[in-house]
Amino acid sequence: MKDIPEDIVKFFNEQGFVIVSTLDPENTIHSSAKGIVGISKEGRICVIDIYMGKTWDNIKNNPVMTITAIDEYRFIGYALKGKALIVKKEDIKEHVSKNWEKKVTDRISKRVVENVKKQKSSLIQPEAKFPKPQYLIQMIVDEIVNLTPKELRKPHK
Repeated sequence: MKDIPEDIVKFFNEQGFVIVSTLDPENTIHSSAKGIVGISKEGRICVIDIYMGKTWDNIKNNPVMTITAIDEYRFIGYALKGKALIVKKEDIKEHVSKNWEKKVTDRISKRVVENVKKQKSSLIQPEAKFPKPQYLIQMIVDEIVNLTPKELRKPHK
């Protein structure tokens, strides 16, 4: 397990979603968007999966996984590589579920506020229709890849 610097923990916590990449039985990369519900400086990151699709199948067969996030405005990003563990729905701790619900509510609220500011009248809130999470993915981080161009990198805190 690799410790994650505080600024990278903060960066991932700020993201609305991340890209989770797994390997299918043919060793082809499968990527999907997932929501972060927790990350620790000790090298654990948790994402919620609301569907039991390809990511679920891939992790059961091969736990190798990468979680990637990019901030296009600050031109920085990271990929966290490691091994995934599946936490069953009934074993998800209550504070994790509450954190997920808060993040969903915050995303909806942010979109509504932005729509009001821009005088848009869209009533579409996809997150409001999300099903309850089916399982949690916990990844033990083995490697951190800095995707930020070298000339823009700052030392980690």
